[in-house]
Amino acid sequence: MDFGYEGKAVVITGSSKGIGRKTAEQMVKLGAKVMLVARGEEDLIKAKDEISRHGEVDYVQMDVTEEDAADKIIDATVSRFGRVDILINNAGGSFAKAFEDVEISDWEQDIDLKLMAAVRVSKAALPHLKENGGAILNMTAVLGKTPPPSSLPTTVSRAAGMAMTKAMSKDLGQYNIRVNAVCIGLIKSDQIMKKWKSDAPDLSWEEYARLDEHNIPLGRIGDTEEAANVITFLCSDLASYVSGVAVNVDGGSGHAL
Repeated sequence: MDFGYEGKAVVITGSSKGIGRKTAEQMVKLGAKVMLVARGEEDLIKAKDEISRHGEVDYVQMDVTEEDAADKIIDATVSRFGRVDILINNAGGSFAKAFEDVEISDWEQDIDLKLMAAVRVSKAALPHLKENGGAILNMTAVLGKTPPPSSLPTTVSRAAGMAMTKAMSKDLGQYNIRVNAVCIGLIKSDQIMKKWKSDAPDLSWEEYARLDEHNIPLGRIGDTEEAANVITFLCSDLASYVSGVAVNVDGGSGHAL
């Protein structure tokens, strides 16, 4: 099965660890050339060294919220690979409190990281994506569709990312650029692993992942590779007629389609 990645250049922000890193590995194995982007150089070097066994990969050490970061990321990618075909806006984090406990500065920082950074990198990549068509994938969270209590500001930032995805898909379809979103639920990550070791150190990972308290219909926390599989498909030629969707990757735990 041909995913159509051969020779294409991919930019993935927040890709030194977790879902971003696993997605980079999968795409490189399928023939893509991938530019990793993250703040921590040590993790970037490790990721590059491991993924480079499968194909072409490089990295840019960059905080996506910094001034001119978007242009620097895209310029570095074009300099290294000669093109940009796919952009995955994956940089983010988790910050959730009750409304009255969230400071204005918290709102500004969260929206800048999860929404505006994606806007800036997408705009910087757009001239290159328009040359050959391409894909933009915005990572969001399933809780952005149905925010629970004490989930601010992150669920608002994620909901805005979904709205942006739909609007962008309408505007950019004329250039054969597809724009989709993946809404993540509970997926094995550094954050989840820390919570496991803190809350239930006597349990194995397999036991912790299957606790009823997670309220996941499929009965377990998802694996990083399972999220990467969906992202890899949506950005591939196999999804050439899919645009403007926000796909839940949450084991069925979300309360919205």
